[in-house]
Amino acid sequence: MSFIGTQQKCKACEKTVYPVELLSADGVPYHKSCFKCTHCKGTLKLGNYSSMEGVLYCKPHFEQLFKETAAKSAEKLTPELTRSPSKAASMFSGTQEKCATCGKTAYPLEKVMVEGQSYHKSCFKCSHGGCPISPSNYAALEGILYCKHHFSQLFKEKGSYNHLIKSASIKRAAASVPEA
Repeated sequence: MSFIGTQQKCKACEKTVYPVELLSADGVPYHKSCFKCTHCKGTLKLGNYSSMEGVLYCKPHFEQLFKETAAKSAEKLTPELTRSPSKAASMFSGTQEKCATCGKTAYPLEKVMVEGQSYHKSCFKCSHGGCPISPSNYAALEGILYCKHHFSQLFKEKGSYNHLIKSASIKRAAASVPEA
């Protein structure tokens, strides 16, 4: 039996990939044994990998490395990203969206969007108790976020939202004063 028809070369080792050992990720051929995380050399599967500009990573290392890159490139872009704007560059440098809670840049990997406002996932929490909230389970009043439990609890205490509106404007004023 011969495999005359195949000319596919493995992206990792550049050797011919025969159908029996072919793994195709995003249309790119690899040997099953060459489909590994660049960082830890762990064997990858189609359901547990990420790639950046053709470089393969396991999901944990992709998140770790590119969250660090996002933080480092927040202040100053690396020359490589400046020279060749790519999907990678646009993920980190293409946004000027600021977190509505802390005012710092919210990058796509760490961002939650609600009602036209951007938040870091870590800043998207109840302003009353610091409880974790999600885009499908929260309440907002005058731009201040609450978990549904505290929102209804605070309403029941006073019978209206007036005290929350006053509290919200105080919190906003305090947040807009730069710290010395």
